[in-house]
Amino acid sequence: MYAIIKTGGKQYRVQQDDVIEIEKLAVEDGAKEVTFSDVLAVNKDGELTLGAPVVENAVVKAEILEVAKAPKVIVYKYKAKKDYRKKQGHRQPFMKVKITAIEA
Repeated sequence: MYAIIKTGGKQYRVQQDDVIEIEKLAVEDGAKEVTFSDVLAVNKDGELTLGAPVVENAVVKAEILEVAKAPKVIVYKYKAKKDYRKKQGHRQPFMKVKITAIEA
């Protein structure tokens, strides 16, 4: 059984016990679980159920394992012969979650 969920502007194909990295969600501090209600499709025993746009009464539950930041990306801008240089760094926050249940 698998499901296709939408979160953070991306779509993920998930099964039970999968560990995925998603965009950081606005959840309460100390929260241990998150639910995804934007389930686009569910495959149960070879029978595919598609949503229009989401599958009704379908929920994917996940356990939050880690909230961290990705490695730093350096952004460097310059203009030749104009003495303009700008160096900037960015670390994208993400959440690592483990899928615990797919309810459809």
